[in-house]
Amino acid sequence: MNFLVIAQDLRVSGTSEGIVSRSFIGKLKRVYPDAVIDLHYFMSYTHSYNKELLPLNSITEYLVNRKPSLGLKIINAIYRRVFIKSLYKTFVINQYRKPLSKIKYENYDLIFVRSSGLEYETIIALKNLPILSKSIINFHDPYPFFFDTSCPNPLTKKHLIDFYEMYGIVKNAFACLTPSKLLSKDLQLVYGNQKKFYTLPHQYDNSVFDLTDASQIRKKEKPMSISYHGGLHYGRDIDILIDAYVDLIKTNSYLLGQTELVLRLKSSDNKRLKEKYHSFNTVIILDGLDFSNSANEQIQEADILILLESTFEYSNILLGKAPFVASLEKPILALLPEACELRSIIKNENYIAKSNDTEDVKMKLEALIIKTLGSNDSLHTCEDYFGDDNFKEILSTILTDLK
Repeated sequence: MNFLVIAQDLRVSGTSEGIVSRSFIGKLKRVYPDAVIDLHYFMSYTHSYNKELLPLNSITEYLVNRKPSLGLKIINAIYRRVFIKSLYKTFVINQYRKPLSKIKYENYDLIFVRSSGLEYETIIALKNLPILSKSIINFHDPYPFFFDTSCPNPLTKKHLIDFYEMYGIVKNAFACLTPSKLLSKDLQLVYGNQKKFYTLPHQYDNSVFDLTDASQIRKKEKPMSISYHGGLHYGRDIDILIDAYVDLIKTNSYLLGQTELVLRLKSSDNKRLKEKYHSFNTVIILDGLDFSNSANEQIQEADILILLESTFEYSNILLGKAPFVASLEKPILALLPEACELRSIIKNENYIAKSNDTEDVKMKLEALIIKTLGSNDSLHTCEDYFGDDNFKEILSTILTDLK
């Protein structure tokens, strides 16, 4: 088979989309080892992305100029006030659209289009192009952003314009994918049941990453290290976890002596958090690391890994870091909304706490610490949901259904 992957984020650090898109390519080659896989990669800036590790037959790169001229800025400011639409967006989309229109799509059995960020340029640029009819478009999150459960903004005319534009693209695409069953269900309903949204979960494939750099990892200073690496956007509240941990060590001197909570955060809240918890020596708040160092610190030093979702009642996304964390086969405590994708993946309630309930987090964390202190056994908290066999089975089912 001949596959084409169109992507706009394959970076190895700073973004979960880069991690899962690289892993998708790695898993695709593993499932179809004899397939030809070509890549068209749109970059917003020139960067290295360890492309030699990706199992590809060819790579075509494009550099997207996102800097508008002064004239375009002035005209766009006036145009947006009158017509809502953005001439700047058109300027950017056309830089995707022109090369996409020249792809000889007839040479491929299937085309996978990976989205990224909030604007989904790789998908929007397919509008009215013949290649769309052969493309499986991937929604990594809800689109427009208003449909994201963490969106704090009211519905605007721009959201409606974006929705109407995507409505036509969904209608004419070969198929649609999301990484979450809940998101697939929601988007299929939102886009009028005109196209089935299939679910192919995020993946992690170690073979497409160079993890040799461990120069910046922090060695743990207690027998047990509880670790969270990630951001605090989209309604995530790390204070609930820290407060629960602080309550535990205040009342249990044994846990104070045996544990530490290490937070590697990519957030503007670092300073606030350091000031708030400065009197607790076992609460370690540090800046985030590149993926190689972050991965090695979690592999070598962490004993309990934290997954953190929003404090809202409902979330339809799947965390991009979940497959990597699951691959480490370590104890996980997932702070989750009442209804979310990971609750259907993590079957054992002992590894789940309510993300908005400090007492529940405290209870589950204490039990997991005590259990983990007495055991070094590997754990398959997510069972084989992110494994190769499940990926192959799901993808084969989708492709069979689309024939």
